[in-house]
Amino acid sequence: MTTDNCNWMTPPPASPELAGGVLSIDLAALADNWRFMAKKAAPAQCAATVKADAYGLGLEPAARALWSAGCRTFFVALPHEGAALRAILPEAVVYVLDGLLPGQAAFYGEHALRPALASLEEIAEWAEYCKTAEARLPAAVHADTGISRLGLSAADVRRLAARAGLLTSFRLTLVMSHLACGDEPGHEMNARQRARFDELRALLPDAPASLANSPGTFLGEGFTHGLVRPGIALYGGNPFSGRPNPMKPVVSLYAPILQVRNVEPGETVGYSATWTAARPTKLAILGLGYADGYLRSLSWPAHDGPAQVCIGGQYAPVVGRVSMDSITVDVTDVDADFAVRGMRAEVMGAHVTVDELAKWAGTIPYEILTSLGMRYTRLYSPAES
Repeated sequence: MTTDNCNWMTPPPASPELAGGVLSIDLAALADNWRFMAKKAAPAQCAATVKADAYGLGLEPAARALWSAGCRTFFVALPHEGAALRAILPEAVVYVLDGLLPGQAAFYGEHALRPALASLEEIAEWAEYCKTAEARLPAAVHADTGISRLGLSAADVRRLAARAGLLTSFRLTLVMSHLACGDEPGHEMNARQRARFDELRALLPDAPASLANSPGTFLGEGFTHGLVRPGIALYGGNPFSGRPNPMKPVVSLYAPILQVRNVEPGETVGYSATWTAARPTKLAILGLGYADGYLRSLSWPAHDGPAQVCIGGQYAPVVGRVSMDSITVDVTDVDADFAVRGMRAEVMGAHVTVDELAKWAGTIPYEILTSLGMRYTRLYSPAES
């Protein structure tokens, strides 16, 4: 048996009528969000983070819309994401946030990818590759300033500064770090990281600097440096905790009503019988579930819930457990003209925001967007009118 040319992933249907759900993506809103962030960051350059398939929205349409809006620098997580982006945008500057994977420098060179070098070992490997290739290829140096994730420690930055030969082997095009508490503007960690970042980058050759992610871009000129790299804000997520969202919504998700049924008081709904009808109740079964990225934690009663959908401008709570392919909502109080088989419910959009879904799920909008499944028909509005 051969697996050559086998495609193990069933493609989503092109027709919305055949899909369990429809994902509508407003590329004009995405472009407007980038322009808003670019204006906020000026005079710093505004890049775009498009890792994880542009946060679940689709790398190619998102990247093209951002390029058309004026974005020229992009961040991905992995080199294969960078290679895919290079095929879409041949002239873009592409940084790989996960750094240099062992033994893969030639792949980065082949696709003109810039690793965010996060250790002395990575720096030495990139420098050696550049010598072998007889080219001073570009790369970023990633310093850890307090998030204790990827990045050189302060001691490693000092060691690097003492080994000038390593830094002359390639072109240092960016010195970067990452905020731990940028979504909390008053958190003292922000000022501490900024001071540490400024101290460490002063030890290295002069190069553009980048500290600010989405929320960091709003912290002011002291945080924007030469380049900001927003992610979640571009896709409509709120960059702040406990503040109004300044971004335009980008993603809307609709699921069809598969069936409407009535239950009597005392009857239960779903696995483990976690919800019991307290009155004569009309239920609607919607065609999406945790296989589609509608998280199981949105099951009744959810966090600060119940979770809601919107049908005909009226809200209906999720009752019972989220199943693999379906959820159940209480439509007793929804106009009967809308609570019918074939009608589509708004699961996420103008009435049910990605931030509200995240709150009910006890998570963050990043997880909601990047969990969106592959069974949806994706419909893209044009980036330019």
